[in-house]
Amino acid sequence: MKAIGKALVPFVPSGPQFSLSLAFFQDLGFATMWQAGGLAGLKFGDAFFLLQDIDVPEWQKNQMIAFEVDDLAAYWAEVDALDLPGRYAAVKVKPPTDYPWGREIHIIDPGGVCWHVRQTEG
Repeated sequence: MKAIGKALVPFVPSGPQFSLSLAFFQDLGFATMWQAGGLAGLKFGDAFFLLQDIDVPEWQKNQMIAFEVDDLAAYWAEVDALDLPGRYAAVKVKPPTDYPWGREIHIIDPGGVCWHVRQTEG
């Protein structure tokens, strides 16, 4: 019998302010499941990642994460209402845009990582 992959759990750098990044992701809907030793496990529905207290700008500006939600329009309405760029200096958001591979929202987090938020297919 061959093993089957079940999940991919990325380590995401927080940038210079771990606590600020933690608050940012909580605003995006992620719950902190645990926090210890410069790591936090963050979960939103079935999505999970590890926020790491590390600041490597060259890595962060080149990292991208794809994150899927069940309703992109509803999630955008929630995100847009938060005025994240007004509350977090380094954060940028791009509204839903059509690309050849699908419709996405782009969010640059406080550490500089680009999140591609898209709707789950089917």
